[in-house]
Amino acid sequence: MSTTPPESLQVVTSRRAFCSQVCQVASVGALATFAQACGGSGGGSAPSNLAQLPTVNGTSGGATVSVQIDSASPLNPVGGAAVVRSSIGVFLVARTAADRFSAVNGTCTHEACAITGWDNTNFVCPCHGSRFSTAGQVLNGPARTSLRVFNTQFANNVLTISA
Repeated sequence: MSTTPPESLQVVTSRRAFCSQVCQVASVGALATFAQACGGSGGGSAPSNLAQLPTVNGTSGGATVSVQIDSASPLNPVGGAAVVRSSIGVFLVARTAADRFSAVNGTCTHEACAITGWDNTNFVCPCHGSRFSTAGQVLNGPARTSLRVFNTQFANNVLTISA
């Protein structure tokens, strides 16, 4: 009795091994593509030289946050921007005119990263490079949903954000 498998069985074994290897290689490639598209190691990128937003503390009172704007504040000049931290939330604030400010949620809608970047006109997520206008609109992804916008009022050098 021979212990060598018949030739037809050897071909099937080789074919199975080949198909198994092909499937493994294809799976690894597909997984790498999926991870990159979903933010595992990319899905967009922020420039490495991106300016970081300064942080300003706000005072919470009920459903509002107050921020004192003095001459040293990064929000003093038109075009200035900052992260405003308070006990009721984190906001991205930009001064859009002498008496107008925009305030939006400080968390990226793509993968909930804290937005800390600023390119002198837009907010930029440092995790995957999503860019948002000062009005919170997505300018480029991977984020697809705009940032939540909050009402603001400015009087007597105090900015009030209604959360």
